[in-house]
Amino acid sequence: MKNRIIMFWAIVAIFIASLSIIFHKDKPDDPIIKLGLDLVGGSRLELQAQKTETISTITPDMMDSLTFAIKKRVNAIGVAETHVQRIGQDRLLVEIPNITDLNQAKKMIGDTAELEFKKNIAPKGQKEKWVSTGLTGKDITVARVDTDQTGHWSVGLEFNANGTKKFADLTRAMVGEQMAIFFNGELQSAPVIQQPILEGRAQITGGGDGFSAQEAKEMVDLLNAGALPVPASIIQENTVGPTLGSDSIQKSEVAGLIGLGLVMLFMLCYYRVPGIIADVALCIYAVILFALFKTIGVTLTLAGIAGFILSVGMAVDANILIFERTKEELRAGRTLYTAITAGFDRAFTSIFDSNMTTIITCAILYWKGTDIVKGFALTLALGVIVSMFSAITVTKNFMLLIFGTKTLTKPWIFGLRQDEIGTAYQATESKKENAKFGVLD
Repeated sequence: MKNRIIMFWAIVAIFIASLSIIFHKDKPDDPIIKLGLDLVGGSRLELQAQKTETISTITPDMMDSLTFAIKKRVNAIGVAETHVQRIGQDRLLVEIPNITDLNQAKKMIGDTAELEFKKNIAPKGQKEKWVSTGLTGKDITVARVDTDQTGHWSVGLEFNANGTKKFADLTRAMVGEQMAIFFNGELQSAPVIQQPILEGRAQITGGGDGFSAQEAKEMVDLLNAGALPVPASIIQENTVGPTLGSDSIQKSEVAGLIGLGLVMLFMLCYYRVPGIIADVALCIYAVILFALFKTIGVTLTLAGIAGFILSVGMAVDANILIFERTKEELRAGRTLYTAITAGFDRAFTSIFDSNMTTIITCAILYWKGTDIVKGFALTLALGVIVSMFSAITVTKNFMLLIFGTKTLTKPWIFGLRQDEIGTAYQATESKKENAKFGVLD
């Protein structure tokens, strides 16, 4: 009993924490959960890959790499469900949900994130002439927001093994000279090398006043997202309204509430008190799932909402299997405690197997599907995982707390008639408190 009470309060704590996550907002106008382009609109940009002196032909492999790089860049900045589609031989259509500021959208994908370290080859007293040292952003493993010695915002860099060797050789040879740091062709800082730097770390400062916190973060995001594999220019740009819009959101909400209400009503009418417990567990399931969506940054499209509603039905399905097995045990004459525990234990294999097949299917859809299909697969998979916790842990804990030490005197609370309850072997010598648990002296 003590363990059940501890588990009950742990479930209550998880429920309260989930509610706080759902309704927590960094900004007053932040939505509870992110919605996709089909529901809230966003920006649409068309890009064209550019030939250079070293790139004479735009190949399909280059376009695949460009597609991957843009998706990685935008998603790393925190915008999920970005739709990137090939158009013709050398063009990409990029749709970014919930970003209606075209300048912001262009900044996300337009910058090439080119970082170069240069040295001055001009004679002393003449205007600087910066040339590349061969050390670039490709030699960096990670960038992070940092502060310099004066407390101003800066960008800290860590080099890979090859970059560490290059940087050590350069700083060893350039003691007393300036090494300039250029980001996207603009000079950021040109510190004088005081001594060789061998540990593979560097810092970009923003000059006298340093960077603002936002400038440092944007630079870090772009550096970590990497440079585009082939230059690309924006040839068309516009904002788009939602293809489905608020009307679809409202209809989805109504459909979800009607479906959830009918499911809860069925559980109440058919399974009586266990049905009420299942309905409470279902509400807890929905809150935990939404908190999980918000925590990992899921962007809900209409297909994703469909995946969530489908997972609700699967969550109830697990409870139905458990309750039916429990009723079978009661018909066989088991005590209430043994019937409940046997019902959960014997239904677990069926629940686990059916849910695992669904999760495997979701994994394949997420791996091979388009962006819209991925959203459906992700929400459904998360829903199935949380539903297993809800059915096996939450429902079982509540059932045992309410019925665990009682004798079944009113079968109707389980949706059974009195004449359906079987009679099992009775050990009259057993202590009364042991007999309730099916234990023989």
